[in-house]
Amino acid sequence: QVQLVESGGGLVQAGGSLRLSCKASGRTFSSYDMAWFRQAPGEEREFVAAIRWIGSPYYGDSVKGRFTISRDNAKNTVYLQMNSLKPEDTAVYYCAAKSTFRSDYSYWGQGTQVTVSS
Repeated sequence: QVQLVESGGGLVQAGGSLRLSCKASGRTFSSYDMAWFRQAPGEEREFVAAIRWIGSPYYGDSVKGRFTISRDNAKNTVYLQMNSLKPEDTAVYYCAAKSTFRSDYSYWGQGTQVTVSS
């Protein structure tokens, strides 16, 4: 069982930056693929970024070049550095985890709100 707790959300002006953190419980964090998703009101959940257990990152098209995902296995934490934020980045951001042998993310955090003002 993995428990995920996000932090770092808040209100920021367009063009600004935020860093989200997601701390995971459990002893097998280093073997999990980790990801960030987001969901805006009235919209479907959207993939933002993921990083495999071996450290390979990949991104959704809407955030490429602006967001960076990273992980610190010693701290059981995954980060999402968000730069050049736009009002359309406003959403609840969720951290997710899965075994690298599974296709679906099994574990989810409670979410953290990010609001970007114009």
